[in-house]
Amino acid sequence: MALVFTALADSSGALFLAAAAQAQQSGQSFWKQLSVHQCLMLGLISVGLYGFGMSLNDIIDHRRDRQISPTRPLPSGRIGLKTAHVVCALLILMALFGGEMYSHLPLNTSASLILVVFTAALITFYDFAAKYLVAPGLLLLGVIRFFHASIAAPGLPVIWHPLLLLNHVTIISTLAYHWEHKRPALRPVHWWSVFLGLIWINLGAVAVVWWRRHDRDPTAPLEEILTLSPRVLVPVAAAMVFVLLAVWIRRRSPSSREAGQTLTLAGLLWLIVYDAAFVAALARPAAGLALLALLPVAYVSVLIMRGWSRVVLLSQRPTFKRVEV
Repeated sequence: MALVFTALADSSGALFLAAAAQAQQSGQSFWKQLSVHQCLMLGLISVGLYGFGMSLNDIIDHRRDRQISPTRPLPSGRIGLKTAHVVCALLILMALFGGEMYSHLPLNTSASLILVVFTAALITFYDFAAKYLVAPGLLLLGVIRFFHASIAAPGLPVIWHPLLLLNHVTIISTLAYHWEHKRPALRPVHWWSVFLGLIWINLGAVAVVWWRRHDRDPTAPLEEILTLSPRVLVPVAAAMVFVLLAVWIRRRSPSSREAGQTLTLAGLLWLIVYDAAFVAALARPAAGLALLALLPVAYVSVLIMRGWSRVVLLSQRPTFKRVEV
């Protein structure tokens, strides 16, 4: 749950990009396009959806976790199953409430609430079925990030921001799955399904944005419709840096499994870098730096929660098994 800061950064980045576009059109100040109420409601949406996905996944897997991860909160009994259902329900209600309130604020329409419901449906489908389907599940992880980032500004012209998040999450999830030797193992058909799926999703998203903007203004140039400018190279550079980081992780890790786990954590935290890069390049550098400040906060939160989990494990009653000699 400490990685909820990555979701907050994604949605905040989209909001800042939308505010910059609105400020350019109206000629007003960038900061005047934002409000505390906006940020608060967006925070409720992100925390609610992220927590809903995490808690629902634990509820669904609690029987299996009794065998492979008995120290987790549900199988260990630290949290009751009924309590988990209540928490899960409250989290999705919080996201829906935030979506309803956010859809009535400036810069937004009812499409924001629709996207909240749709994203929640995708999360539910992933937890119940898609995660067992290998390639569709890996693709869906990226698609969920795409639509979550789109909630803040459904009409956002900068399609490259949610698309980069989609591609990044899908690729690191696929590599981590392979490096951690998860089952069923990735076969060539899975690799090709993920690769071709990403191509079709990217082409489809770009085509939809071009069609919507071109239909409203047939005279608008392609550069304006798709926001093609040299400033987009800033997040591209961030992606290239992460490629080098991934190579370093693989070479320095003592095992392939540990490399996959480290790649997953680093890859999710790197989403904040992408958000900050887009906002600094296309909106305001100060807003980009504010988003980048979430990176150490998220990392420290991960360390704190891992440390706390170790303390909790020490407080639990040890289990013993009879060994036949």
